[in-house]
This record gives sequence, structure tokens and C-alpha cells, in this order.
Amino acid sequence: MVRFSFCGHDLIALPQGALFWPARRALLVADLHLEKASWFARGGQMLPPYDSIATLADLTALAASVGPAEIWCLGDSFHDTGGCERLPERACELLAALTHAHRWTWITGNHDPVVAAIVGGEAVAEAELDGLILRHEADPGDPRPELSGHFHPKLRIHRRGRLVSRRCFVMSETKLILPAFGALTGGLEAHHPEILRAVGPGAEALVPLSDRLLRFPVAA
Repeated sequence: MVRFSFCGHDLIALPQGALFWPARRALLVADLHLEKASWFARGGQMLPPYDSIATLADLTALAASVGPAEIWCLGDSFHDTGGCERLPERACELLAALTHAHRWTWITGNHDPVVAAIVGGEAVAEAELDGLILRHEADPGDPRPELSGHFHPKLRIHRRGRLVSRRCFVMSETKLILPAFGALTGGLEAHHPEILRAVGPGAEALVPLSDRLLRFPVAA
């Protein structure tokens, strides 16, 4: 795991698409979009109903690996307001184990303005931790250092004649956008105008590998 500096804080971008904050022993993830498949199924588009279990199993394994004291979910943790009630039994078990084992905070997003009490943890609209603002969607008008999600950034590059797509972090001087952690989420190009508008000039795409952190300048 390779550390990098953001607004005076040492952070670790994990290959799984999560952020670890060693000084706080905090694990941050964005855009789980739990029960996205069942939401599509209600509209007649049948998808394998295992996305929530896969996402929570991955998060369980990651938490066991890094040992966080607290976990922060940066919004759109459920795909819609009814997602909590549709969680299958195994997903409920995985989520309950996570929320009981860690100090767990849900930052609410545009897909999940209400998080049901049955899943545990605390729900807030945004938070400030040691000078960093945690919210779901970046606010380009707020000059304070900020961690957010919402855009599901991905980076596409041509390598040895092949097009390779990787989820990535997008960072500027005061903004850091996390990729989507969910197993069934799409992505927005890191150079998309909406992302560039959110983070401002001088943005970089960060692609974490197991032993190094790749950095790519992002331009329109």
C-alpha cells in the first residue's frame, strides 16, 4: 500500500477502490449501490440478484485486511430508498456484522436520502473530520478540502494495443473523488466535463496498484 498526501493528510488509495486514512484508522468507500439489480428487476430487466452480497463480501474482506476502527460510506450506498427493505438475508447478515464491528457512518446521497435504521450505523448529510469535508457530491463552490463520491470515475488508457479501463480516484488541490465500490456500478470518464467542473483545474487520476500508485494528468 502506497501513501500519498492530500491537504496535509497521508492517505492510501487501495486497489479495491477504497480509501484508507491511517491516522484515523478510517476506511472510506463510495457508491455501494446495494440492491441495484433488484431495482432493475422490478422494472422487468432481470439481472443476477447477487450484487449486494458480492459488494458486502468484498468490503468485509477489505475491512479484515486493513483493520479500520471506523468506516465511512460516502453516499448512494443503496440504489434507491427501498433498497434496505429488499436486502436478502445473507446481505443483511454481512452488513450487520460490519456495522456492529466498526464505528459506521452513512453519508446520505441522491439515491439514498434516507437510510433505514435496521441496517445499523449513523446517517448524516455530511461530516468534517480533521479539516476534511466528507460529502456525497463534490461542491465546486466550497473551498474547503473535500472527499466525495457520486461520479464513479474511471480511466481508460491504450496499452500495448488494448483499451484498458480502471476505476480511479480523481484529485485536485482541494478535491478528492473516490471511485464506486459497488459490484454493479458503471463509471464516468475521469476527464468528463462534470468531473472537471467539480474538482477544478490541475486534476490527476490516481490508479492504485498493490505496490505503487499511478498518476495521470486529467484534461478535457
